Amino acid sequence: MARGQRKSIEEKIRQKQEVINGLEVRLEHEREELETLLSEQKLKEVETLYDFIQASDMDVYEATEVLKQYAAEHEEASCSL
Repeated sequence: MARGQRKSIEEKIRQKQEVINGLEVRLEHEREELETLLSEQKLKEVETLYDFIQASDMDVYEATEVLKQYAAEHEEASCSL
């Protein structure tokens, strides 16, 4: 049975480089989509926190102080275990 013409090593190298380049482009696109999704998630979380602060009749600075105090107490409690 007759075979087709074999590819030269240069042709094989070129094809592999094209595959790798295509994968790198796809990977970059996927990373950009991931960053967009992470930004959307972060914004939603910040909006949720802001809404909670507003519903609690606090401003951001008061909420920050409450959270700092909570974190300090929580750290003390975990250190004493």
